[in-house]
Amino acid sequence: MGKIKKKGTSGQAKNYLTRSQAVRKLQISLPDFRRLCIFKGIYPREPRNKKKAAKHSTPSTTFYYAKDIQYLLHEPLLQKFREQKAVAKKIARALGRGEVGDAARYERNLAPKITLDHIIKERYPTFIDALRDLDDCLSLLFLFANLPSTSQVPPKTIAKCQRLCHEFQHYLIVTHSLRKSFLSIKGIYYQATIQGQDILWLVPYRFVQRVKGDVDYRIMATFVEFYTTLLGFVNFRLYTSIGLVYPPKFDKASDERGAELSAFRLESKNIPQIGKPADKPAITANENKEVSREVQEKVDSVVKMTDLDQEEPTEQATPKEEENNDTIDKFEPAAPEADTLPQPDTSEDQAATLFAPFTFYISREAPKAPIEFLLRAFGCKRIGWDAVAGEGAFTHDETDPRITHQIVDRPQLPESSLPLVPDKDDDAPVKVRPGTRIPGRVYVQPQWVWDCVNEGKLLRTDLYAPGATLPPHLSPWVKPGRGEYDPRAPLAEQEEEGEAELDEEEEEEESESEEETAAADKKKPAQTDESESEEEEEEDDHGMDVDISGDEEESEGSEEEEEEFGGFDDDEPQSESEDEEEAARTQHQKELEAEAAGLPYTGSSANGTEKKASKAKKVAAQKRKQEEELERQKMMMSRKKRKLLDKMLYSNKKKEEEAARLRSKRRKLEKAAAKAQ
Repeated sequence: MGKIKKKGTSGQAKNYLTRSQAVRKLQISLPDFRRLCIFKGIYPREPRNKKKAAKHSTPSTTFYYAKDIQYLLHEPLLQKFREQKAVAKKIARALGRGEVGDAARYERNLAPKITLDHIIKERYPTFIDALRDLDDCLSLLFLFANLPSTSQVPPKTIAKCQRLCHEFQHYLIVTHSLRKSFLSIKGIYYQATIQGQDILWLVPYRFVQRVKGDVDYRIMATFVEFYTTLLGFVNFRLYTSIGLVYPPKFDKASDERGAELSAFRLESKNIPQIGKPADKPAITANENKEVSREVQEKVDSVVKMTDLDQEEPTEQATPKEEENNDTIDKFEPAAPEADTLPQPDTSEDQAATLFAPFTFYISREAPKAPIEFLLRAFGCKRIGWDAVAGEGAFTHDETDPRITHQIVDRPQLPESSLPLVPDKDDDAPVKVRPGTRIPGRVYVQPQWVWDCVNEGKLLRTDLYAPGATLPPHLSPWVKPGRGEYDPRAPLAEQEEEGEAELDEEEEEEESESEEETAAADKKKPAQTDESESEEEEEEDDHGMDVDISGDEEESEGSEEEEEEFGGFDDDEPQSESEDEEEAARTQHQKELEAEAAGLPYTGSSANGTEKKASKAKKVAAQKRKQEEELERQKMMMSRKKRKLLDKMLYSNKKKEEEAARLRSKRRKLEKAAAKAQ
């Protein structure tokens, strides 16, 4: 007889632990347990059967893997948490006795310092792993960098988040790694490509944030503590990889005056950047006496060999220079019906030269921080703004002739509504009256910068003039598929055959039905008067019934028979010919009326409507045939495949209906705009 298994020693009961069991096993408090799980990346799990995992009939809500909790038993942070708890008891005892000096000394000298360096190395064994997990890190740190300081969010945490975020932005500016950006309701999305990894994060708008009490900021602060350590490691690796000193020099006084990105000064380590040719090594015995003669001779021989290799005839060097092109290849499909291949993103050189030849001036109403970051990341070196917006500008003078583009976010006002500029002193900078335009300068709205970045080229500036209706700002990550509505493409390319005619017919039918209902509403009072008179006549009959004679019944029956009799088949072509004759007579009558009025007669409108109606009928008949053919094909399928096909057709039909609705809406807007012109 086999050994009897004991209940709760195998299966899900052994593999899972409840939260209370985990806390008892680790012998720490619940807040410390949450903090430790966030640091180590351990999250609750969902078992298949909660009753079996909980070992009783009432299921618990939160479960963890038993192996994860066993792994936490060997974590060095557990000892730090216990030391913190002991110090907290000493501080509470000293404060209870009124010994405030001793409590401050305990907190200053005995409080353990928690470092998360070993956890970063455990969770991210390679640098690529850290880059892949950088999306949430950047989103949370940029959020805390824009929060106001409260009791839950101390100013030190906000300042640290701001410094780390600005350092990361400076790396993107130097390497031109930023690729796309999008203005959404939630905030501004950015995408950068670093060492082949696409990183997408969200930055909130700089509005006044209201810190509400329904958010647990203790848990958020734990994530911030972990992510600040992670971003510090990543920034150090990124800076050293391109030969920059980390951390960069930070001018606190300039930052307090609103310099932001300009408060940092980057310094080079004299290390060649990745991907660029290194300088020739020049090692001599006088400079470095520790190097042996043999090593020195080998280095000199290598240098001579490189010199000989570099001395090539000029005739061979010119074609190599022509072939060395940094432009990205465009992949085209081999066949016209083949799928479109994904195109590569903008290269670093294209991003570095997009705004390089221009000098920008950001008006006071435009958001300075995101526009400055985008312009600098795409090659612009000269950006100016008003002195009120802070330090670090190329120029604070709006009348500077070197400015080529000015970003304005307000419409052009009439002269009568413009405020007067006060008298200026001789030493004060020249001020331009708000709303005036300096000749020779391009004025654009802020969306022009984002659309140029997403398209990878400079767009027309007249479409983004101040006060103009802007083009649609679309997400650069959503590409319309086959059959979906594309707002960028012209409407004629997306319409199906006969779709416009059918839409016009529906509009005409709706307008006719509306006219009929309006006419019926007007006739309602007259009809009520007639009905009242009929009721009065019935009352005059004193309720007496009048019999109808048989002759009248027979005559009605004969009339019904005559109406039911449709005649012979020979009469059908006659009726068609009569219709043609009637149409010819009406057309001749219209020609005579036009001739009498002295106007040329054109029957194009009637012919056009007839052609549209016939085309719409043909399209409807063709669709019916396709549906019938599809039904015949479905009859030959198995039940499983038929259900799968029905699901696919249903989803495709929903997409097509949505696309048709958007096209119809756009068609109406274009017609209204054409009529307004």
